[in-house]
Amino acid sequence: MKKNIALILVATVLSLSAVFAQKQSGSPVNVVINADLGQYTISKHIYGQFSEHLGRCIYEGIWVGENSPIPNTKGYRNDVVEALKKLGIPNLRWPGGCFADEYHWMDGIGPRDKRPKMINTNWGGVVEDNSFGTHEFLNFCELIGTEPYISANVGSGSVEEMAKWVEYMNFDGESPMANLRKQNGREKPWNVKYFGVGNESWGCGGNMSPEFYSDLYRRYNTYARNYGNNRLYRIASGASDYDYNWTDILMRKAGSQMDGLSLHYYTCKGWSGSKGSATKFDNTEYLTTIAKSLEIDEVITKHCTIMDKYDPSKRVGLMVDEWGTWFDVEPGTNPGFLYQQNTMRDAIVAGMSLNILNSHCDRVKMANIAQIINVLQSLILTDKEKMLVTPTYHIFSMYKVHHDATLLPISFTSPQLEVNNKKFPAVSVSASKDKNGAIHLSLVNADPMNAIEIQCNLRGAAASAVTGQILTSSDLATHNTFDKPNEITPAIFKDAKVDKNGLTVKLPAKSVVVLELK
Repeated sequence: MKKNIALILVATVLSLSAVFAQKQSGSPVNVVINADLGQYTISKHIYGQFSEHLGRCIYEGIWVGENSPIPNTKGYRNDVVEALKKLGIPNLRWPGGCFADEYHWMDGIGPRDKRPKMINTNWGGVVEDNSFGTHEFLNFCELIGTEPYISANVGSGSVEEMAKWVEYMNFDGESPMANLRKQNGREKPWNVKYFGVGNESWGCGGNMSPEFYSDLYRRYNTYARNYGNNRLYRIASGASDYDYNWTDILMRKAGSQMDGLSLHYYTCKGWSGSKGSATKFDNTEYLTTIAKSLEIDEVITKHCTIMDKYDPSKRVGLMVDEWGTWFDVEPGTNPGFLYQQNTMRDAIVAGMSLNILNSHCDRVKMANIAQIINVLQSLILTDKEKMLVTPTYHIFSMYKVHHDATLLPISFTSPQLEVNNKKFPAVSVSASKDKNGAIHLSLVNADPMNAIEIQCNLRGAAASAVTGQILTSSDLATHNTFDKPNEITPAIFKDAKVDKNGLTVKLPAKSVVVLELK
């Protein structure tokens, strides 16, 4: 029996050695950064957010009402407002998601005590009292200094309803909708720019065929009017992950009439059965999650290739307006609320995903992680009067340096990880140059066991100093809790040095590092 146990242990060690196979020669990973060849700008809107009437995202997350004992400004949580202002989020998508195509905007205006209630059939069957509507959302965007991104109801709404909503939000003149807005307390229009014509029209937004939706989009788009100097950036409801046929048909039939085309991609096991725990997972589950998250690179590439066929000038932006991890809900919570914790694993996914989105900035003009508060891969979690920021929040904070910076071409060969006979890179890198000439480098080491040395050759620029931050933890499952909200926070990174030979970085296992070179 003891002999059998020993054999099992040996086999396990050998198996793990194969799973975490790296370049064991000790030679560093050589990264070449072409600092003088930058051509494309990394739009700050790639770092956008998503809020939906789902679970506790809006109610308890953003909105508590003026009479709440939770400190608030006109009903908005002060702690959340402060955290989002500090982060500088560039845009916020609302009201969904699947909720958008059952939302009728006129139910959410006027005196709150007179607004009709409805059932949120998509998310938990709870009562939606419409106390958070158009004014509350758009005023919130002004409060935190972000651009609103409205998703219009195409699935169950009419062309007239959508057209009147645009007029209500954007017309500065004499008209029925502009006058109604003024009666409800808003004199000047909000001048909303980003406007989605439907959401997931292939699924919860109407179960449409791409041919049918293409025709419907052309019709609805006709009546999404521009008012004054404001120009709508019209976004068509695009594909789910691997549905390349949807993109092909939409670009062929309606590409000339859109400014953007959405794409949704979630890192999850699938849409039936368990998706796995957000906080209890082994190394195989971890590596499977990382491999799945990296597939977004190939998915974006294939959709972009189709778009290039119909739009070689890249006029139409690809808007990855839902992405992130999707695990099982936390035990004891409403399964329709999609509330999950957020660990170092999520931070690794966020860092690698944002590096990939940066690399496609010639076509990708917006992305929105799902979702901002209390839902899926959230940046913020709340529990009554308590609030915390997650490891994913810290990644977005560290990566702010890439906002509207010039993408710098890079080349390197990463060591490989392997799970389930699938190999994928352990290292992810993105580099940019800001308007002041500072170069920023974001590096992720997804290897859960091994540190990796990076040797950077900086071409076309010189650097004499380097500073940085690191996010890491001793355990991939580590997460911030309301009792211990600072279990994972960024720290000063000291294992990077610049000399005449370039930049050398010792990248710890399971870490995300952002460096500034001057």
